Amino acid sequence: MSNVSPSGTPMAASPLTRAVLEIDEYASGLGWDRPARLFALVDTARLRAQEPGLASQLGLEGGEAAAYTPIEQEELPAGKPLDEFLGTIAWPDAVAGCALTVERLMLPPSAEAAVPDGLDEAGLAKWVARHPDRQEVRMTVAVLRDGAREAAIRLREKDSPNEVLTGADLVPGLADALAATFES
Repeated sequence: MSNVSPSGTPMAASPLTRAVLEIDEYASGLGWDRPARLFALVDTARLRAQEPGLASQLGLEGGEAAAYTPIEQEELPAGKPLDEFLGTIAWPDAVAGCALTVERLMLPPSAEAAVPDGLDEAGLAKWVARHPDRQEVRMTVAVLRDGAREAAIRLREKDSPNEVLTGADLVPGLADALAATFES
């Protein structure tokens, strides 16, 4: 018996890890150079019980379903900084968590020492964009109301489900920003 589900998600993964990998797989199917996408994470069993019509529409009736169902939200407003946008979100009680997938340029830790001092955010972005060791990545970060966190990072140059790195502390700043959307 394999330790991998038909979708390629590790069976031993936590429910939140499975949700993050499901979103990563969905975003991968859309291709690169896409805007950020925001998802509500709802408890699948609760959704089935309280909204059977919606659960049926999402293909969640019968069989074994994931613990969390990601539901994509409206497109994020163009031109608005992500941190400002996240500061405007308030989730209803039915939402157990949220996730965001976003593409960024990243540098390896070895390049951090070479970052020039005194750059503003725009200057830093330009410097990173020109750096020969930059990597294009897609980050999918999820948080639950209870504080659980998970992230997946996919490098554009290694665009394969087998090359996705997962971990709770991979993108702490973004996880903090998502967690703040649940604070009232």
